[in-house]
Amino acid sequence: MLDTGEASDTTLLCRPDRWRDADLIDCDVHLPVPSFDQLERHLDQRWRDYMTESGVRAVNPPLYPPNAPLSHHPGIVATPPSSTTTAGLDLLRTYVFDHWQASHAVTQCGIEISAIHNDDWALAMARAVNDWQVAEWLDQEPRLRASLVVPPQNPEFAAQEIDRLGDHPGFVQVLLPVRAEAPLGRRRYWPIYQAAERHDLAVGIHAGGVSGNPITPVGWPSYYLEDYVSIAQAFQAQVVSLVSEGVFATHPGLRVVLIEGGFTWLPALMWRFDKNWKGLRREIPWVDQPPSEIIRRHIRLTTQPLDEPADPRQLVETIEQLGDDTMLLFATDYPHWQYDSGEGLLPTGLRDDLERAILAANARATYQF
Repeated sequence: MLDTGEASDTTLLCRPDRWRDADLIDCDVHLPVPSFDQLERHLDQRWRDYMTESGVRAVNPPLYPPNAPLSHHPGIVATPPSSTTTAGLDLLRTYVFDHWQASHAVTQCGIEISAIHNDDWALAMARAVNDWQVAEWLDQEPRLRASLVVPPQNPEFAAQEIDRLGDHPGFVQVLLPVRAEAPLGRRRYWPIYQAAERHDLAVGIHAGGVSGNPITPVGWPSYYLEDYVSIAQAFQAQVVSLVSEGVFATHPGLRVVLIEGGFTWLPALMWRFDKNWKGLRREIPWVDQPPSEIIRRHIRLTTQPLDEPADPRQLVETIEQLGDDTMLLFATDYPHWQYDSGEGLLPTGLRDDLERAILAANARATYQF
């Protein structure tokens, strides 16, 4: 769970004056990873016994070490999860809804289901986490919209879980890790996309994942900094895979949101992708238009963490180079901390209509609420 320290300075979290009257939807808010005590009543007795005998108390994500500076806002201290979500929900209301005056928040629970090698246990854990999200978060706060946790290592099981809860009004997307066992465009994952499209859910691809593969294209790094910075490479690889393998040709209604991977790398990737597609398009005949057009139609990206140069005009130019005003979704990445003030969440100098689209309109179109 998360608790505030006495010296917390929440003034840094208030929205800038220029957003005073704007609708705002936060598209990346993290729920704490539940402990066994929190999940116990949502698990069958078989799995309660299994976890008790094995000594497992939680499946925690490794991407954000609890005491690293990026892992939480100043004044929010990471502590072990408790048997109640009341404190965490109160904090979320304070930091997201009160200070940011957000009308809605799209949440992610970063439990590492992909790290579980027993497919049956992975499905049981995903179901328990989703039922916990409904009971402890969605039923308690109507402004929340959540992401379905699924076992990506078994796409058929993942599709079953999507079919079980895909029509629940509180869920708006299916959550997958960017560091998956294989490129996410591969046909093994298509049952997930079929189920998401069937229930009109977006697919959120989030930073992290425990696939067993090296986390950089050239092997295992030595330092956390290398791990964190290289996440953008994984997002680029997944974009190329989804387009090249024909996911969007087969699932024309699919919407994909890239969460917590940045976006400044995308214009250069689209340019390179289009250039090489012109010479190699016969290899993938289902990609019958420039990849950049497919990306703009189907892929959205959250704004945090924001890679901002010293001259904010350069970032505004990069956003314009995306070539589509609908691609970016506002996010604080709560409770993670990559910015020093509210002004650091979006660059200054954006057109008013584009800024307001990023703050809420794009999210409403993507998540359809």
